[in-house]
Amino acid sequence: MCGIAGLITPDPAAGARMVAAMTQAIAHRGPDSSGVWAGDGVVLGHRRLAIIDLSPAGAQPMHSADHRWVLSYNGEIYNHLDLRAELEERGQAPVWSGHSDTETLLAAIAAWGIHRALERAYGMFALALWDRRERRLLLARDRFGEKPLYYGKVAGHFAFASELKSIQSLTEFAGEIDEGALRSLLGRGYVMPGQSIYRLIKQVQPGTWVELSEKGEEIAQHRYFHYGECLRHGKHEPIDDPRAALDQLRTTLARAVGRQMIADVPVGTLLSGGIDSSLVTALAVRNASTRVRSYSIGFAEDGFDEAPMAKRVADYLGTEHHERYITADEALAVIPDLALMFDEPFGDSSQIPTFMVNRFAREDITVALTGDGGDEMFGGYRRHTGFPALWQRLSRIPRGPRRAAMQFAAHVPPTAWNTLARLRSGRTLAPFFGHKVQRAARIAVNSETFAGFASAFLDEWHGWPSPIAGQDEIATLPGFIDDLAPASQMMLSDTLAYLPGDILTKVDRASMAVSLEGRIPLLDPEVAMLAARIPLEQKIAGGTGKIILRRLLAEMVPAELFERPKAGFAVPLGAWLRGELREWAESLLSVDALLRSGLINPGPIRRRWQDHCSGRIDASQAMWTVLAFQAWYSHWHSKG
Repeated sequence: MCGIAGLITPDPAAGARMVAAMTQAIAHRGPDSSGVWAGDGVVLGHRRLAIIDLSPAGAQPMHSADHRWVLSYNGEIYNHLDLRAELEERGQAPVWSGHSDTETLLAAIAAWGIHRALERAYGMFALALWDRRERRLLLARDRFGEKPLYYGKVAGHFAFASELKSIQSLTEFAGEIDEGALRSLLGRGYVMPGQSIYRLIKQVQPGTWVELSEKGEEIAQHRYFHYGECLRHGKHEPIDDPRAALDQLRTTLARAVGRQMIADVPVGTLLSGGIDSSLVTALAVRNASTRVRSYSIGFAEDGFDEAPMAKRVADYLGTEHHERYITADEALAVIPDLALMFDEPFGDSSQIPTFMVNRFAREDITVALTGDGGDEMFGGYRRHTGFPALWQRLSRIPRGPRRAAMQFAAHVPPTAWNTLARLRSGRTLAPFFGHKVQRAARIAVNSETFAGFASAFLDEWHGWPSPIAGQDEIATLPGFIDDLAPASQMMLSDTLAYLPGDILTKVDRASMAVSLEGRIPLLDPEVAMLAARIPLEQKIAGGTGKIILRRLLAEMVPAELFERPKAGFAVPLGAWLRGELREWAESLLSVDALLRSGLINPGPIRRRWQDHCSGRIDASQAMWTVLAFQAWYSHWHSKG
């Protein structure tokens, strides 16, 4: 894994010095070596974390054999040996200097062109490619957004980089905050793909390459992959036979895991004991010629410790398992570093344990396979079952009576809902049950479509006065294609928005902060395209998701070791905000602190914070995201 940065600049000599500083800002992404190339008014920079071909033959920026292309690239092409063999068979291969995937990718681009090469490359990547013949800059990103790439104009320069901190290192950088991106952040917990927190800086969209002129003017965006098209294709060519689907998934996922275990450095897995990480670890054990190393962390707090489950799976599979228990003080000590680590405000508190398990694993290994991506591909989130079921019930009721009923329900006090539910079920209720029913009713009153209904549910500030002055609305989430079933729409939406905006951002920053390469076999293109052909009923049934993954894992691990309610990689955030973090939070949520950016509306935030602290509601997620922005703003924009 690596980090890249660069400029199109009228002053190449000064630009080379600036790019050297830009790459130094992301030295954690590539501690092994660095390189800068300048020519044609363009400067490309690179930081290297050597994974394959540790020799200087893999150093970057790298020139193609025909001298047309210069490449600075971050990532891994897992099928590069297959591509190399094909180039050789067709007589299109150069005289190889080494065995790096960078050299293979450059040769594929020279032989087939950028678009075809990207379609053929199975991996995670972000790249900057200078075309010396046509004098154009090409920026590209992998299919799902595993690797980041920001770009935009800064004073008289066009800049790009793996992380915003590289662009922020430019002395002319002003950093005007995008209010729409901020509203999205506070509602969703992440900045939407394609945006950044800054108005003039964008991200390359997943599955896209951007073409820019020699002056840094955007010519066009070219989409080479869109998962919605895969789902549409899969709907017309489904694998209806469950046995055939399972057989193909077994073969395809095993091949993906095998490809992603190839490295010239130590490799292991991050194991939570859940379905996805257990499946990846089980297949790694089957592929490995030596004992697989697995890593997990645990918390002492009740309800937040998955380490015992991970250890049971590891013991059954026979991995060399490493676990470490984290105290609350150790976890809380990470918080001051988050603004620098993520360099963009980020509202998913699981960033804390994700960083800690990556840091723990990095003590021994340089590459870690993870189980991310399984929920989006195979229906693993509760909303994939719950939202469609609720919408189906609501949509059966004519609009007028439904609206009247929901308006009535929205005005029933939460305590009354709690009493009614307790009398009817006789069971202990989920925390804040009445508030959740009331919120659902308020959302249902104004929802005309499933897209609007789901988008409102996933906005932490829907139904509250806006925390951003003049920014009441938040954009509807993408992916709601009418010819797909609601559950498939919800999964696609998560794949297009939540996956790159939240999950992959978290995995990239948390792993790269400690120079660990995280790999995600469940997002291998062959696995994803196969998942698109597997009918919904083989993924979700009876309110349970990931059915086919459960069946596959049960072939290798007894079901009693992994069948349990989905927990997620969480921390006891609500309790921390009322306890250990209270003083820190109060300092960032005072009226004076909230007014500092000139963007925040303090009133609604203060009211929710006071209600949370009193225990009347659980506003953990909403408050954590506000705190993330406040801490980030204090770090990067404080005038003091």
